[in-house]
Amino acid sequence: MLRKAEIDRIEATLEEMFSDAFCELIHRNPFELVVAVALSAQATDVLVNQVTPGLFAAYPDPASLAAAPVEEIEDKIKRLGLYRNKAKNIKALAAQLLAQHDGEVPTERAGLEALPGVGRKTANVVLSVAFDVPAFAVDTHVERVSKRLGICRWKDNVTQVEATLMRRFKRERWSKLHHQFIFFGRYHCKAQRPNCEACPLLDMCREGKKRTKGLATP
Repeated sequence: MLRKAEIDRIEATLEEMFSDAFCELIHRNPFELVVAVALSAQATDVLVNQVTPGLFAAYPDPASLAAAPVEEIEDKIKRLGLYRNKAKNIKALAAQLLAQHDGEVPTERAGLEALPGVGRKTANVVLSVAFDVPAFAVDTHVERVSKRLGICRWKDNVTQVEATLMRRFKRERWSKLHHQFIFFGRYHCKAQRPNCEACPLLDMCREGKKRTKGLATP
């Protein structure tokens, strides 16, 4: 387990590198955000942002999305993986918002997680970004960085990763750190080609040490 000084160093480094990290999914309100995050499963934010302008222009609110034929929704998001299933989910999500929440996105976790296509990660993003509720959403970037830096164990599942991150970092920093972990993983500590040689945290990174072994000049 990392010492507090090492945790503090990670936090300070992420703040220095990505002080302006933010949610890169383009949205104008909680409804657009929850739909965009639901669509982002197994898809990049860049691709989702290319699809959602047309989607939201056609269906700007839960009522219009719930009333839309699923085939039309599919056509607007067909560039995304699993688009047929996602189309069914966001249509059902919109219908449930109307039926159970007067067309408003729930502000509590239970209501969010009960929506079709919404899991804990999506709920955490919506709580954090839309409603300023401290949360630490764990996506592939957050999980990868957490394990490479030794904050979490390789065998930990996403629930365990989230619990560890919430325990090791202060609550008021969860939401910002979530975005900073994502930026670090998306633009620096990439899955396939991480920038290990220029990483300020290389000396404490298990993956980085393996990748750079033997590369140092004698």
